Amino acid sequence: MTQDMRHDLIALLPRLRRFARGLAGAADQADDLVQASVEKALRNLDGFTTGTRMDAWMFRIIRNTWIDTVRASRETVDYDAEAANTIIGSDGRTTTEARLHLAEVRRAMASLPEDQRAVLMLVCVEGLRYREVAEVLDIPEGTVMSRLSRARLALAEKLKDKPLRAEKG
Repeated sequence: MTQDMRHDLIALLPRLRRFARGLAGAADQADDLVQASVEKALRNLDGFTTGTRMDAWMFRIIRNTWIDTVRASRETVDYDAEAANTIIGSDGRTTTEARLHLAEVRRAMASLPEDQRAVLMLVCVEGLRYREVAEVLDIPEGTVMSRLSRARLALAEKLKDKPLRAEKG
């Protein structure tokens, strides 16, 4: 592994973690997924083609590792320790409302089929182009567009009529 490749991989870690969090839902599972994926990438460096996008290669490894993990796992209950931590020195009401809304969005995203969730994360969170997502997921570009459309419609449906804060009554 060259020094440039090592630097590029380290620089990608926040994006890889964000993508993994979108797939896994919980921070601890996302961290485990990123770690396993980086280990696979390091063991299989000969599979990386110099001059191509390392982020697309790593997103594909993460997705495949996630699929393997889901297939091999049994049903478990998630606990998000990160969300349980308190924030000191911030506006409690604003923080609580933001966390509630974020939790609702995460639940809605988690309820999407994995293929839609992966496309949504890569396009809307990671900012990849449709063509790049098609390469990462090894699907036609038109499929990316249709999955993204269905994911956006499903999210909108799941989140409609959900107040951002509790109604006073």
